[in-house]
Amino acid sequence: MILAIVMGAAAGVVSGMLGVGGGILFVPALTLVLSLSQVKAEATSLLAIIPVALVGAARQYRYGNVRVRDGAVIGTLSAAGVIGGVALANVLPQRALRLGFAALMVVVAAQFLRRSLEARKARRAGSD
Repeated sequence: MILAIVMGAAAGVVSGMLGVGGGILFVPALTLVLSLSQVKAEATSLLAIIPVALVGAARQYRYGNVRVRDGAVIGTLSAAGVIGGVALANVLPQRALRLGFAALMVVVAAQFLRRSLEARKARRAGSD
């Protein structure tokens, strides 16, 4: 249990510094370090985000940055997506879920690379 807490905190800090969702780091850690199945690791990661999302939404609401109607629409559609995703995760083999998550990680890595190259190009153009 303590190891899971430490891993969650570390994933939160690193993902905050990198600007990615913590699940990108937390799910592989849960599967590799704690030997959870892919479904349990993803479910744990999704459950862990609920309090963070609620606190973030409440703070942004106080700043006037939340459009409640749009949030309700997105929340409703997200719930429908969760139901579909759970149904799909329960019928797909573990290998397919792992490969799908690995593909997501490759896409995220490609986005990091693209952003890094664009930033480098912008720095060079600004120094000319």
